[in-house]
Amino acid sequence: MNSNGRTTRAAVIGFALLVSTALSAPAAAETMTGALAKAYASSPTLNVQRAALRVTDENVPQALSGYRPTLNATGSTGIARTDTRIPGNRNTETLYPSSLGIQLDQSIFNGNRTRNSVRAAESQVLSGREQLRNTEQVLLLDSASAYMNVLRDTAVLNLQRNNVEVLEEQLRQTEDRFSVGEVTRTDVAQSEAQLASSHAQESVAEANLRTSIATYRQIIGETPRKLGPGVAAERYLPKTLEQGIRIGLAEHPAIIAALHGVDVAEFQVKVAESALYPQLGVSASLTRNFDASSTRHSVITSGTIVGQLRIPIYEGGLVYSQTRQAKESAGQQRLQVDVVRDQVQQAIVAAWANLEASKQRITAAQSAVAANEIALSGTREEAKVGQRTTLDVLNAQQTLLSSRVLLVTAQRDRIVASYEVLHAIGRLSAETLGLKVARYDSSQHFHQVKGKWIGTSTPDGR
Repeated sequence: MNSNGRTTRAAVIGFALLVSTALSAPAAAETMTGALAKAYASSPTLNVQRAALRVTDENVPQALSGYRPTLNATGSTGIARTDTRIPGNRNTETLYPSSLGIQLDQSIFNGNRTRNSVRAAESQVLSGREQLRNTEQVLLLDSASAYMNVLRDTAVLNLQRNNVEVLEEQLRQTEDRFSVGEVTRTDVAQSEAQLASSHAQESVAEANLRTSIATYRQIIGETPRKLGPGVAAERYLPKTLEQGIRIGLAEHPAIIAALHGVDVAEFQVKVAESALYPQLGVSASLTRNFDASSTRHSVITSGTIVGQLRIPIYEGGLVYSQTRQAKESAGQQRLQVDVVRDQVQQAIVAAWANLEASKQRITAAQSAVAANEIALSGTREEAKVGQRTTLDVLNAQQTLLSSRVLLVTAQRDRIVASYEVLHAIGRLSAETLGLKVARYDSSQHFHQVKGKWIGTSTPDGR
């Protein structure tokens, strides 16, 4: 097989790695959806965000504690010695006083502080769930990019290695022609220089592949072995950009999280205002005092139930300032929602444009490859009859290589861009992609701890 045939074969192999296909990958190969499922199941980044949500869940039972009574037990014991001296008489008495008591406090009305604190905590949980969903989206996008980067860099390395083989053959042919006087020493030097440059490009391609493999290992959790073809997510995308913008503005987790943040801020205003309202509570206590000595033993039992009403009159301006501050914070959060909406819309437009551009780059690159293959073949034939120089052949070879690398890159970019659009509209999820992995239920821990009155063990037994 001639050198042009070997180059074409390598290019076909490289391109096949990146083309989306509905055909099943070999049984031993890792599929793209399988890799995404592994990242979803074992990503440390995702597990950190899940743990953060479980931390946020505990804000709700903490807020609910304001509805519940507090109960405290007290106890004391000691020794008291009395030495009385009067003329002609001295009296010494030693007592062992002790007491036991229990006190219960129950808030009746606290300006709706508890109610609004609970609602704020619940909004924090809902916001945390959306933040987790957004983290899942970022992880899946990074996983898809890592998968496609390995395929791209593998294909590019194969092209560079094959190019080295072609240039080595070209150098041998040039040296043979130089030995019979058909070309000059300059032609040999040009071939040698091009081969040295190709070796350098091969080293760069190998380094890029190693970097991509390391990133893949970090995100997916294992070293890539045999990867199947990449699969685009275009079938999950809306038909038009306008439809995508409507979906993104309505469903993107970043926007929904920001809206829940507004709810939290508004409830915090009411929590701050509650300090200006009357506070009503009930306190009940039962105490038993023991006063023992060597000659007598007394027990005094007492019980009280007290209603307490506290009406704030002036707090030095602290509460008023805290309320104003909370209102400003709520206003800031409402403005932040507009910022997030603009960011989401910009991301959708940019991702959509990138996807369309990548499709056009593929078409252009395919045309360039076909044209450069014809040009290289013609240049070689013309060089045989002396109408072209060795440098012309080398330049044509490099032009063809560059167009093939661009085609591989464009194919990678199209697949990744489809996931970027899905991420931008807020629908890049394990459910949408149909990943075969157990879904994490973000509400399970919440329901397990919301109603707990007692116990320090976490639901998983820690």
